[in-house]
Amino acid sequence: MSDTQDPPTDESTTEQTDSLDGEYDPGAVEPAWQDQWVIDETYAYDGDADTRFSIDTPPPTVSGNLHMGHLYQFTLQDFVARYHRMADDTVYFPFGYDDNGIASERLTERELDIRHQDFERREFQEKCREICTQYEDEFTEDVQSLAISVDWDNTYKTIAPNVQRVSQLSFLDLYEKGREYRQRAPTIWCPDCETAISQVEQEDEDKHTKFNDIAFDLLEDSDGPVEDETFTISTTRPELLPACVSVFVHPDDDENQHLVGGTARVPLFGQEVPIIADERVDMETGSGLVMCCTFGDQNDIEWYQAHDLDLRLAIDESATMTEVAGDYEGMHTTEAREAIIEDLDEAGYLLESRDHDHTVQVHERCGVEVEYLVTEQWYIELLDKKDEYLQAGRDMEWFPEKMFSRYQHWIEGLEWDWCISRQRDSGIPIPVWYCDDCGEPVLADPEQLPVDPLSDDPPVDSCPACGHDTLTPEEDVFDTWATSSLTPLVNAGWDWHADGSAATDGAASITDGTFEMEMSELYPFDLRPQGHDIISFWLFHTVVKCYEHTGEVPFENVMINGMVLDENREAMSKSKGNVIPPSEVLENFPVDAARYWAAGTSIGDDFPYKEGDLEAGERLLQKLWNASRLVDQLTPAAESVDDVDQTELSAVDRWLLAELDATVESVTEKFEDYAFSKARNELRSFFWNTFCDDYLEIAKQRLSGGGDPSTEYTLVRAHRTFLKLFAPFLPHITEELWSRLYAEDDGSVHTTDWPVAAGYEADLAAGETAMEVVSALRRYKTEHGLALNADLDTVEVYGHVAGFEDAIAEAMHVDQLETYDEAPEITTEISGIDLDYSLVGPEFGSSVGDIDAGIESGDYEIDGDRLVVAGEFELDAEMFEVEESRTYSGEGEMTETDSAVVVVQ
Repeated sequence: MSDTQDPPTDESTTEQTDSLDGEYDPGAVEPAWQDQWVIDETYAYDGDADTRFSIDTPPPTVSGNLHMGHLYQFTLQDFVARYHRMADDTVYFPFGYDDNGIASERLTERELDIRHQDFERREFQEKCREICTQYEDEFTEDVQSLAISVDWDNTYKTIAPNVQRVSQLSFLDLYEKGREYRQRAPTIWCPDCETAISQVEQEDEDKHTKFNDIAFDLLEDSDGPVEDETFTISTTRPELLPACVSVFVHPDDDENQHLVGGTARVPLFGQEVPIIADERVDMETGSGLVMCCTFGDQNDIEWYQAHDLDLRLAIDESATMTEVAGDYEGMHTTEAREAIIEDLDEAGYLLESRDHDHTVQVHERCGVEVEYLVTEQWYIELLDKKDEYLQAGRDMEWFPEKMFSRYQHWIEGLEWDWCISRQRDSGIPIPVWYCDDCGEPVLADPEQLPVDPLSDDPPVDSCPACGHDTLTPEEDVFDTWATSSLTPLVNAGWDWHADGSAATDGAASITDGTFEMEMSELYPFDLRPQGHDIISFWLFHTVVKCYEHTGEVPFENVMINGMVLDENREAMSKSKGNVIPPSEVLENFPVDAARYWAAGTSIGDDFPYKEGDLEAGERLLQKLWNASRLVDQLTPAAESVDDVDQTELSAVDRWLLAELDATVESVTEKFEDYAFSKARNELRSFFWNTFCDDYLEIAKQRLSGGGDPSTEYTLVRAHRTFLKLFAPFLPHITEELWSRLYAEDDGSVHTTDWPVAAGYEADLAAGETAMEVVSALRRYKTEHGLALNADLDTVEVYGHVAGFEDAIAEAMHVDQLETYDEAPEITTEISGIDLDYSLVGPEFGSSVGDIDAGIESGDYEIDGDRLVVAGEFELDAEMFEVEESRTYSGEGEMTETDSAVVVVQ
């Protein structure tokens, strides 16, 4: 076999280009191919192709450097892209950056040691863009170094003008459809980030605090005024006392029913509040009586709305106490909490303060406990269409299927509409102005998008509703998920076009045109790959947005990956100091070895990072290189092997190719089902054990005396197939080998056709048994200190190996091979009984010693699937295991395989 194409012209690889001699050098090969693929545009999307596969890739948040989760997730996506690029004609595999969110703001503040509040919005936005660009450039290099086969011409940023336009068009369309509204209402608020957040941006966190029993003065109960009576309220948040507007009692709380209808006075602050019955009271927590404050939690909001309570706002947007808090005004909530507890104690209202662990809601970005404030925000309606969004999820195929339940549980647990407005300095502006007189919102002209109301003029000179000529711009920006949820539409080129019927006396509206997709062939996308941690974030919101805009689901299949944990199965985090950066891993292991590791776990499952799979991957690379070198040496005239009459293939060659057909079909099915770990393991096992250990040894013997067209054909066909099957997992070494051996006819291995079964027929059972015999004889020689090419005089094989006798004899240097269908006479004896003491102990207690003694003396019998010891103790089948020894009484030494008995004379 002659060399046909040089690999990339990196100086470090030129010495290897003439042959496969020497060890494989991934340090030189891998970066050279990474550059070459970009130069050659190997992974460019062909919009004119007959068949295609489209992937809606997740845009990573620009908040720092690449971590092991990125490496794992990107590599899984790449397995899909590389497989489908070979199985289909082309793949749309873009790459995006989510750089308009609060994470980018925090990165900028951290990098420049600044606070966004100290700058004008436009100035701070520019600083964000500069920092994000630096990180994105580094991130791109890092992703390319992992051999992720994206088409870099299809790269997008969620802050780019075209994406801003799509995001603002989405807003206008949903407003026109009546799916959006603006309302002053209780809002989930992060006091650290000083912005509203949505329900999905909260997460649970266990915190240690104090549970405080506080005495409230009872002024009146159900019978009328009372004197010198108190009741107890237990709370972890005494700083909410100035916001207390009522006390609630459960209707089934007989002990406290006399309080219902009465009034109480809040200690320290003095406001009088009603006492009301409500079923939402948790009778098992604290005293069973609950104060309602506007607002401490979701229950407070529900009570406020259901009972038309007063509104007392004691905490502002920065978690600072307001004038409602009286003497505590200006204090941070944590400072006020301590001061109020101290004053309650001094005034005699604090009955007890005890340690307490509980779960609180925190902002997932900063870990700060959220507050509930009354603010004016924009919302997308969700709660009225929960059933439709659930059905949309059912219309998609989930891999693994169990992940649908997370989507379902999230929707079923929704309690809020989606708050899409944010009080930030960096983001996509909400394209609205408001009439100063009547408050009517004026939406931007879709033809002018993207716009920024703070710097751009409104589309009209006066309010369309009342004629007032002063309009105030909206200062808020969109939630980042309101934009990243549009990635399928962004990548498909979704846009609005005026249809010529727009009114000429004012701004155009969404109804004056139509929506079209520039690349409609991509939509719906074939696959959405993502982590299970953002099912409620990205996946759900994408379904909502795209379903509302197009009336169909945005993708047909969903592939959900798990998280990479540390060796103790704990999530990696900077605070724990257990983060392993990919750069550290790739200093010690080839990229292909890291990719082999990434294929080692079933999708959807979290798994610990261990170096064992990386080391196994490194060994596989060397095995593939060495096997390829041997195939190259054994097939010097490979150009002519296609001329072989396939009807004249030997039995062992037909068997290998038939087994290869089965492997191709099985591995293909697993790729289609995103079962990468099963595909990897099956492929490795067949290549390493069947091809290398068994067939290559036979091939060496068959070709040792000269050429054998049947064997040469089989070797080359199998080798080419293996390179293709391994290509999605191990792109560098397969490309290096392909370029040296086969590229003259087929170019890159990554753009060749995926293998298909060729329909070879063979006696698979006989061939498998023959390989077992070869392995048994190889083991016999090793155990007896014989060279593998040492001659064996006579070998008897009891088992079905018809047609493979010559292959066995040639491979293991057997002078006389005798085969028999029937098994030889073998004596089977029980050599021991192994008890499962975890079951025997609890069942028989102190009699276990007697059972052991009975077995030791042989005083036992096996009755069906039971063991009877000393005629007294009966053990069920799961309690014991019989150990047997088999003895061959004839001449020679016997060894057994799964399907045969082999005797060496």
